[in-house]
Amino acid sequence: MKKSKASDIAILAIFIAIMVVVQVLSQIVYSMWPLPIVPTLLHIPVIIGSIVLGARKGAFLGLVMGIISIINSTILTTPLSYVFSPLQPIPGTNHGSLWALVVALVPRVLIGVFPYFIYKAMKTRTGAAIAAFVGTATNTVLVLSFITLFFGQYTGMTFTNLIQLIVTGNSIAEVIIAVILISAIVPSLEKSR
Repeated sequence: MKKSKASDIAILAIFIAIMVVVQVLSQIVYSMWPLPIVPTLLHIPVIIGSIVLGARKGAFLGLVMGIISIINSTILTTPLSYVFSPLQPIPGTNHGSLWALVVALVPRVLIGVFPYFIYKAMKTRTGAAIAAFVGTATNTVLVLSFITLFFGQYTGMTFTNLIQLIVTGNSIAEVIIAVILISAIVPSLEKSR
C-alpha cells in the first residue's frame, strides 16, 4: 500500500513538473510569437493525467492548472488578468472579484474529470481523441462562459461574442493540438503501464 501511494505521489509530481515546464516555455515562446493565435497547452498534461491516473488525480492536476493560472495572472498582468486572479483589480475599481477563482479553478478541475470517463468507455485511440476533444472543449466553453457570465459587463462580452470565440482561432488550434498529442501519447502510456 505504501509503495503504491509513494508511486502515485511521484507520478503526480512528474505531471506537475511537466505542467510548470509547459507553462514557462509557452510564456517564453508566446512572448516572441508572431501569430495572433496563442493556444493554451497546459490542459494537455491534465487530460493525459486524467486518462492514465483516474478522475480524482486528474481533478487534482486540473486544480494545479487553475492555481498556475491564478499565479500567472497575478504576476504577469495583462488586460484580462482580473478574470483569473482575485488579486487583480477589475477595470474602474480598486478591487478584484472572487468570481475569478471560479473562472480559474472550476473548468480546470473538470478537465481532469471528464476525459477519464470518456476514455474508460472507449479504450481506443479514438477514445483518447474524443477525450482530448471533450477536455479541451470543457476548458474553452466553461472559461469563456464564466467570463461572460461574471465579467461580461467589464469585458463587453455578449452571448454572440462567446459563440464566436468558442468556434474560432485559439479554440480550433487547441483542439487539434490536444487530439493529435493525446491520441498519440495515451495508447503508449497505457501499454507501458
